[in-house]
This record gives sequence, structure tokens and C-alpha cells, in this order.
Amino acid sequence: MATLDGPRIEPRGGKTDSLVVLLHGYGADGDDLIELGRVWQSALPHTAFVAPHAPERLPYEAMAGRQWFPLTFRDPDEYWRGVSAAAPSLNAFLDAELARYRLPPNKLALVGFSQGTMMALHVAPRRSQALAGVVGYSGHLAGPEHLAADLGSRCPILLVHGSDDDVIPSAALHLARENLATAGFAVEWHLAHGVGHGIDEEGLRLGGAFLAAVLA
Repeated sequence: MATLDGPRIEPRGGKTDSLVVLLHGYGADGDDLIELGRVWQSALPHTAFVAPHAPERLPYEAMAGRQWFPLTFRDPDEYWRGVSAAAPSLNAFLDAELARYRLPPNKLALVGFSQGTMMALHVAPRRSQALAGVVGYSGHLAGPEHLAADLGSRCPILLVHGSDDDVIPSAALHLARENLATAGFAVEWHLAHGVGHGIDEEGLRLGGAFLAAVLA
């Protein structure tokens, strides 16, 4: 099992009363997503942010990024196998970070982008104690047919997706929210018109407001 680590932003006020773990997408690393913490820090001055690097390097020498799990984009089951294989390392990291800051699970929120959203939507519902919430940008719910049987806890979820996403089509947002709602999750969602595979200013604002509310 891989040991994870990555860049972090400590609270401005000295006291840490909550934690946000940022999970980057395929081909990026923690240095990419930690910038979201800088955007939200003024609204969350007592929150620590950490963005672990995914455990695997991309298999292409010309690309320096990382992956939570390999993708061929040809096998419909690879999302489910991938999140299941990567979950133990991420769960161990979350447990260690909660211990580091001496925080209960309900003071931890996950924020994912793309493949990182797949990890967040897989791990959070299977934790035995509920997290504060999940923000998922431009992602996908892997293996929705397994959710009911695996459910350990529920937390609020915000899903944000670009209408013009050509990497993970926006239909993934609607499938995820329907399956999560059926499983009893409180799901908020926003379709960003004209946005591709990325996060716009409104998406950032919504994510920050959601985190401020669930971590209060």
C-alpha cells in the first residue's frame, strides 16, 4: 500500500478546526490542486488544506503527472477496479491526517477533480463515520450498482460539471446525482454552461460556500 503525501496549507489563525483534502485529476499532482486552498483560505481561516500526490506515476516517460489508477478508456469496468484498488492508500492517508490535526471525521471534507472526484465519491460513502461533505468537480461515480451494499455513512455532496466537458461528459453529473440521491445522500449540483473539463469562477464560489457551510 502506497504512503501518500503532498503540499499543504496550514491555517492562518494557528488553530485548526477543520481539514480539506484535495484530490487531483489524472495526469496532474497535488501541486496543481493545492491552489484551490489558497482561493478558499480567506473564507476558511481555521482550515488546513492538503493535496496528496496520487500513488502512481503516469506510464509515459514524456508525461510527469500522476494517476490514482491506470486508464485505458476502453474498459468500462476500469473505473470500479481502479477506485477499489486505490482506496486503501487514500483511507490510510485520511486517517493519518485526522490524527495529525486531532480532528473528528465530521470536520473533514474531500474535494476532487475528475479522477480525484471518482476517488472522493468512492471513499466517502464507505467510511464508517460520516465526513463533513464532498465537492466533486468534473467527475464520475464509479460502480453505482455497488453503492447500496457498500454504504457505511452519508454526507452532503456538491457536484459541479461543465456542460461542454469533452473528457467526462456532463451526463456523468446527472447519473451520479441520481444514484447518490437514491442511496439517501443530500446532493446539490450545478451545471456550468459553456465550461469544458475545468472549474470556472462560479464553480469555485459554489465550492467555497459549500465547504464553509458543512465545516461550520
